[in-house]
Amino acid sequence: MIDWWLNPQYPSAAALFGDIDRVFALAGERITSDSLSRVLRVSAAGKRYYVKCYSGTGKSPLRRWFGLRRWLGPPRVRAEWQNLLAFRAWGIPTATLVAYGLERRCGGFSRGALVTEEIPDTLDLAGMARAEDPRLRDRRWVEQVSRQVADITRTLHAARFAHNDLKWRNLLVSGGDQPTVYLIDCPSGGFYRGALLDYRMIKDLACLDKIGRKCLSRSQRLRFYLNYTQHVRTTAADRRRIGKIVNFFNGRD
Repeated sequence: MIDWWLNPQYPSAAALFGDIDRVFALAGERITSDSLSRVLRVSAAGKRYYVKCYSGTGKSPLRRWFGLRRWLGPPRVRAEWQNLLAFRAWGIPTATLVAYGLERRCGGFSRGALVTEEIPDTLDLAGMARAEDPRLRDRRWVEQVSRQVADITRTLHAARFAHNDLKWRNLLVSGGDQPTVYLIDCPSGGFYRGALLDYRMIKDLACLDKIGRKCLSRSQRLRFYLNYTQHVRTTAADRRRIGKIVNFFNGRD
């Protein structure tokens, strides 16, 4: 059984993305690949698209057929497109979905894909950090970006949602004096409650701080946290949480 959706605002893209067979037959520029998925960049009619194809559930043929991921829970590709749709519903800037869907065989997941339009004139924050982009030394620019990232993170957590991979590489920033931050790539995010939600929220914040501590001053990192909590100053509970954030990856790297 095949379930496939094409964004009606992209009728000209049907020749490329009209069904799952066409998507899996594409031969664009390979960006990344692993045992579960591959990401291609495809150009057409002056636009560029990112195509993520998922197939199987592991490295070995035995695991791909008998692994629990094939039969239980939502496939990663479905989780990813559902999360992108949720971001848009929550007002979080993100990539536009052009097409998505999956194929099941004998009741189990066989393959799936999603296509997003490239967000033009953007860079990911991790790449900017590696390149020592001078904008990261511009206090005004950093404040604008930091406030947006804080707002995005607070929106996710207010919905009891954790990204689970909230790293700088998954945050795109547009150019210019008025930057816009976009959140992308979220196949492992989900909804949680109670202590597990608290743990996942701290993990999200720790992921952001992992590069933040190398590129930002202590006052900039604290300002981000205060914007996230919408507090004027830190409370005793905030200080305890900050301790958990900065120590989260100790012994894990």
